[in-house]
Amino acid sequence: MIYLDNAATSWPKPPSVLAAMREFAEDWAANPGRACHRMGIEAGQRVARARASLAELLGAPDASRIAFTLNGTDALNMALKGFLNEGDHVVTSTFEHNSLSRPLTGLERAGRLRVTRVAPREDLTLSPEDVRRACARDTKLVAVTAVSNVFGALNDVAALARAAHDAGAAILVDAAQAVGACELDVAAAELDMAAFPCHKGLFGPMGTGALYVRPGLDLRPLREGGTGSRSEEETHPEEMPHRLEAGTPNAHGLAGLAAGLDFLRETGIRRVREREQSLARDLVERLSEVRGVSVLNGRSREAQTGIVLLRVGGLASQEVAALLDARYGIAVRAGLHCAPGAHKFLGTFPEGVVRVSFGFFNEDGDAKAAARAVAEIAEGV
Repeated sequence: MIYLDNAATSWPKPPSVLAAMREFAEDWAANPGRACHRMGIEAGQRVARARASLAELLGAPDASRIAFTLNGTDALNMALKGFLNEGDHVVTSTFEHNSLSRPLTGLERAGRLRVTRVAPREDLTLSPEDVRRACARDTKLVAVTAVSNVFGALNDVAALARAAHDAGAAILVDAAQAVGACELDVAAAELDMAAFPCHKGLFGPMGTGALYVRPGLDLRPLREGGTGSRSEEETHPEEMPHRLEAGTPNAHGLAGLAAGLDFLRETGIRRVREREQSLARDLVERLSEVRGVSVLNGRSREAQTGIVLLRVGGLASQEVAALLDARYGIAVRAGLHCAPGAHKFLGTFPEGVVRVSFGFFNEDGDAKAAARAVAEIAEGV
C-alpha cells in the first residue's frame, strides 16, 4: 500500500512509538497520578514527560499550560465552550474544518453567539487586515486555522494574533495541520490558545490531542471529576492542567506520543517539511502535462504543506479514490474533507476532490507512482 492520506493521520508511525506503547502496556500501565506505588509513579512520569516534551516543541513557557485531550475536536470544544460567554462575537474564516465550524455554528444558531466569517485571499490564505476589519467592539475571539486541511496553505498566525489583539480579542488557533509540519512557537506568536490532535504531524497514536492555554487565561472546564489531586475538595481543581483534565488519561497513547516527539526532535521539523514539500512538488510537476487532470492548489508550493488537490476528468472524487485503492494500492482521501466551506470557495462543493497528502515516511517513488496511476485513470475517462 502507498499511503497518501497523512493529513487525516500519519502512517506508518516510527517504530519507537509502537515500542513505547508496548513497553508501557506490559510494564507500567497503572493509573497515572493516582497511586504511590512504583507503577503508578512511573505512569505519571510518562505522562509528565510527554507534556514537557510537547511544551518544548511548542515554545510554551509552562508545561502545565498544556492539557491533554481526546483529539483536536475535543480540544477545540474545550477552548470555545470554556472561553466564550452568551452574546459574544467571534471572527472566524469560511474555510475552517468542521471541528471548529460546527461548534461555532451550533452556538450561533442557538442564539448564544454572533459569528462573522472571513473568506480567504486568492493565495488561499487569510488576510490579517480582513480579520481586523471583521472585528467589532465586542469581539471576544478570533478562531482560525493555522493550515487549511484542504488548501494546505500556511496562514501567518503571528500576524493574525496581532490583528486579534489590536481589536481587543483573544485568538484560538486550530493547529491540526501545523504542529510537526511547520515551526510553531506559541509564545513568539503570542497565541492565547492552540488546539490540535497529536496523531498527525507529531506521530502519536489516535486518541491523543492537546490544548495550549497561555498563562493568565483561565477556561471553564468542559468536564469535571476525578483528577488524582485535591481529592478532599468537593469541587474540581482550579490549577492547570488538572483544571481541564478529568478522568483517567490515555496514558498508553501519551507514552507513544512521547516517543513520537522524540523522533520529531531528532529528525527535525524542517527536514520533515522539506521532505513532504518535495514529494508534493514532484507530483504537481508530473501531473502538469497530464490532460484531464487539474491541480487546484498548485500555487506557491513553498508556502504549503504536503497536500495536493486533484480533479480527474469528469469522475467523482470517490470513484477516483476507489480506483486508486483497488487497482494501484494507493490510499488517498476523497470528498469534502470535513471542510465544506473550503470547497464552496474552490467551487468543488458538493462533489469534493481527491486529496493527496504526503508524509515523512513516503518513499521517493511514491509521487511518480501516484502520477502514473492518476494519468492512467484520466486516460480511461
